[in-house]
Amino acid sequence: MSVPPPISRLLEIAIHVADVSASRAWYARVFSFRPLNPDSRDDRLSALELPGGQVFLLFKAGGSSQALEFPGGTIPPHDAHGSTHFAFAISETALPAWRDHLASLNIRVEGEMKWDKGGTSLYFRDPDGHLLELATPGVWPTY
Repeated sequence: MSVPPPISRLLEIAIHVADVSASRAWYARVFSFRPLNPDSRDDRLSALELPGGQVFLLFKAGGSSQALEFPGGTIPPHDAHGSTHFAFAISETALPAWRDHLASLNIRVEGEMKWDKGGTSLYFRDPDGHLLELATPGVWPTY
């Protein structure tokens, strides 16, 4: 079996949402994520900038179920249904500020977990029901 060539990092991740504009506004309000395509009138997709050159994609649920043809090539169809889970890394010192920030936005923290390695996770949901996690170091052996 061959060894795969190395990858350097996760570049982008996508979730599927009912309303791209509303979700873009929610993520901007909660996280201050900046749209990478602010002038776009596309209600099927929004790309948001995350720290470290990563991209958070919001796709209209069902809006990518057909291949998309562009002058530069084809994007194969893809879609997802139901809620997903993802985590954003935060510092331990930022944890109290995040609790306060979420409370100020009337976002309910559904759960909190103190991990064996010392990390803490806060869990809450976006308007589409996706489970978001804010995680401090000590959650994984690699983090």
